[in-house]
Amino acid sequence: MIDQYKQAFQEEARELLLELESALLELNQNREDREVVGRAFRALHTIKGSGAMFGFDDIAGFVHNLENAFDQLRNGRLSATVELINLTLAAGDQIKTMLDEAAGRGTADRERSAGILAELRELTGSATPGAATPATLPPSQVVASSGPSHDWRIHFRPGPNVLLNGVNPVLILRELADMGQLRIKLNTDSIPALSDIDPEHCYLAWDLELTTSAAADSIRDVFIFVEDDCELTIERCPEETAKTPARPAIKKSAADSGKTADPKTTTSIRVSADKLDQLVNLVGELVTVQARLSEVAGRRADADILDISEAVDRLTSELRENTMSIRMLPLKTTFERFRRLVHDLGLELHKEVDLTVEGADTELDKTVLDQLNDPMVHLIRNSMDHGIETPEARRAAGKSSTGTIHLSARHSGANVLIQVTDDGGGLDVEAVRARAIEKGLTTEGARLSESEIFAFILAPGFSTARAVTEVSGRGVGMDVVRRNIEGLRGSIDIRSKPGEGMTVTLRLPLTLAIIDGLLVRVGHAHFVLPLANSLECIELTRQDIRDSHGKHLANVRGELIPYIRLSEYFGMKTARLEREQIMVVETEHGHYGFVVDQVLGDHQTVIKNLGKMYRNVQVVSGATILGNGTVALIVDPHRLVQSVVQSVSQNGRSEGLGGRGKLDPERSASRQQIVQKEIKING
Repeated sequence: MIDQYKQAFQEEARELLLELESALLELNQNREDREVVGRAFRALHTIKGSGAMFGFDDIAGFVHNLENAFDQLRNGRLSATVELINLTLAAGDQIKTMLDEAAGRGTADRERSAGILAELRELTGSATPGAATPATLPPSQVVASSGPSHDWRIHFRPGPNVLLNGVNPVLILRELADMGQLRIKLNTDSIPALSDIDPEHCYLAWDLELTTSAAADSIRDVFIFVEDDCELTIERCPEETAKTPARPAIKKSAADSGKTADPKTTTSIRVSADKLDQLVNLVGELVTVQARLSEVAGRRADADILDISEAVDRLTSELRENTMSIRMLPLKTTFERFRRLVHDLGLELHKEVDLTVEGADTELDKTVLDQLNDPMVHLIRNSMDHGIETPEARRAAGKSSTGTIHLSARHSGANVLIQVTDDGGGLDVEAVRARAIEKGLTTEGARLSESEIFAFILAPGFSTARAVTEVSGRGVGMDVVRRNIEGLRGSIDIRSKPGEGMTVTLRLPLTLAIIDGLLVRVGHAHFVLPLANSLECIELTRQDIRDSHGKHLANVRGELIPYIRLSEYFGMKTARLEREQIMVVETEHGHYGFVVDQVLGDHQTVIKNLGKMYRNVQVVSGATILGNGTVALIVDPHRLVQSVVQSVSQNGRSEGLGGRGKLDPERSASRQQIVQKEIKING
């Protein structure tokens, strides 16, 4: 059990360090924000208290010194300087190293810890160099703060299950004793008869008198781990209130917060990612079995089996949605983590840069989120080094000396769009083209759009920087971004204007496990289109084709929509029906249609990887197993349309499926019409 608690502490401590880091970077922007100071103090206090409780005494002692400094900061006895903020950031890094050491990963440098504490003492003036730190003194000798002392009366009755929750009330009393002179009266009125005693329950209460110079908030912070599961009253003694203006008593009980003392009412629990992944895999298998059951029920004229199939279908759908929602996490934590990166790179590159965030509550599958860190780091480093100019250069260009990197996220159908935007110098189209020609990626006479030219920076080893810096310039960063995003079945779009900055848009799937799809048939093959991208289904007849003079355009309520025949694109030899169907989908390039033989209906799609042999097949995002055991390919509408448009613009050459194949005359004509329509629509 203690090992489980220690692991839980390490996980919680890392989350608290992220909160501390976020608070420090906000404090760096607004040095007088007392609320932010309070956030930093509470994070430090919780790490210290939990560390001491679960045997991480070295971490607790180290953090205790930082906590004292921030207690002085929030009480106005210390100023928030850039030196203190940077030192605390360094201390946070050292705590992470100490956590790694406790987990058996590496060794923490004790001299580094001592050096940080020595600098902290010098900044706060709390002790002369070489003196013992508060963490090394006996508890009774630790003084909470300076100033006039006051008398406080405290009533503390912990919940009966406090011991089961891993909390030792004696440590709470000891921490109160650290703050001043403590007088303790034990209340044993609730102890039952010996035969009724549960040895794992706590029946004690304490009435305490504390003389301390600490503020009420500091006293209340001692009970931070049990305040939702105890009876707690903190008030000034009557003789104290007679001398000073009345202050409201601070009371906290389980009834006050609407909570009972029973830990069974806990609203959240920690579950390992492996168990969650296993649950999703099992749900995926259940979805496949349910599809098979529906297939069998549909072939048999048995009302009972059909009723059971429909009930299982409904329950499976609800279970799938509930399970997938568990894996969805907001991007806030990921975005906030990059504030430290921007801060540190700004110091290294001597640039002034603000990081702004929008849409941080947008949720993404944890599996996708875990693999998003490296691409985002590369994009931000690239913006900091190549995009944002030095303060002098920005002022000379008529800009503010402080640059801005903006992170935003929003939902778009079955995808999430994440944008990294900077207001730096932007990309030079001709410089990128010249570098691409130099590296043999294109030729002098190639007719390329601006978007296609910018895409060259994603090529391996491509960089327009002539000098390699500590941050970038080796041409590996953007290649990593491309490979990682494509590994997530996502796509990248780059937009830039010289002198105004650059925007990189990452289009990522909401999940890599299960999606709502639309099952269609082409000949004897089946395909799945993401339901979130599908708009409507219209009929295509031979007469419609004649009316459009053979062009691959459909008139949908006055709007001309280009369409792609899936049978032609995938090189399938199928007979053309008298009546076909067009699925109209929404892509980044606008509305497009996919011609199929038949639309079969909605389908809960369990995404299966195609394997390494097909890793270069970009227009197919995976496959799924149907109820009859056959395999259906999952089409990526955005990439398929992008592939068709690009194949015509590149001198009539087609990359085809997986980068192979050439256009036949009919397919070439259809794609040329699509490109012409694209130009007409977008001007």
